[in-house]
Amino acid sequence: METSHVVHIGDARSMSALEADSVELVVTSPPYPMIEMWDETFARLDPVIGERLDEEAGEQAFELMHETLDPVWAEVDRVLVDGGVACVNIGDATRSVGERFRLYPNHVRVTEALTDRGFDVLPPILWRKPTNRVTKFMGSGMLPPNAYVTLEHEFILILRNGGQRRFDRAADRRYESAYFWEERNDWFSDLWELTGETQSFDGDRERSGAFPLEIPFRLINMFSVYGDTVLDPFWGTGTTTLAAMATARSSIGYELAEDVVETFDARIDGVVDEVHDRNRERLMQHREAMADRSESGDPPAYTARHYDFPVITKQERDIRLYDIESVRETSNGRFSVVHTPV
Repeated sequence: METSHVVHIGDARSMSALEADSVELVVTSPPYPMIEMWDETFARLDPVIGERLDEEAGEQAFELMHETLDPVWAEVDRVLVDGGVACVNIGDATRSVGERFRLYPNHVRVTEALTDRGFDVLPPILWRKPTNRVTKFMGSGMLPPNAYVTLEHEFILILRNGGQRRFDRAADRRYESAYFWEERNDWFSDLWELTGETQSFDGDRERSGAFPLEIPFRLINMFSVYGDTVLDPFWGTGTTTLAAMATARSSIGYELAEDVVETFDARIDGVVDEVHDRNRERLMQHREAMADRSESGDPPAYTARHYDFPVITKQERDIRLYDIESVRETSNGRFSVVHTPV
């Protein structure tokens, strides 16, 4: 199996290189409006935003920031197939503008932007980031009533473009793309506790708590099949592309900062070994889970066709994992990946 991966240097508000209905899944994490590290980015896109922040007009700045994102959601609607899924990692913002402290509900505004375009909201995931901080309060501390709850989670919004996606019942790739029963029980929980990564942007900006590879890895397995194309319109440092490579899907990314893309080769270097190790870990964990089940007196009823272990359901019988045999850069920002079955 071979997959292709393309990174476009450009503005995702106009993804003219993509045809309508050309991607099956969107996994992305946009800049978060009203988080200070993104102020400069939004002000470059619309200078009025900087003026409103200077005037301490927080609500107006919040809405203008989202208006700069809205054309991207329109493009997502255009390129996503009927029944395709959009997964958007977004955090709310807490901020004092002038003398007033408030929360800016980014997850609500992004949901509205997509539902206004006909998307159906599916149950979201709360991504809770473990913290070692002892002092988790904000505001007045021990004195009521002016303390505030500390935000320790972000949202992974999940929305579907139209009705359920349809497949040919004989399509092997969907059944090969199955996940294990015990993975389903873990992944399809509405609360994920995963540590974020530290990522550097524009050479001198650093974002702590950015989504780790595990998040797009799970989402791609959950909401697409082998050979599908995954789009990330806010590509950043390429985590979604790496996850697509790891899961034998093709990918497309859009990124404004060319220097960020130039550092991606360093991230690719370790992906072959990482995918190999991750696949072995998945197989080992499944074998252990099936052994525990057998010891408890409830042995699995089915056998995997490609492996020497049992599975719980009929849907898992054709499951197949793929290693990466090679990654080749075919031209600037374009990569070809050859996958081999484990």
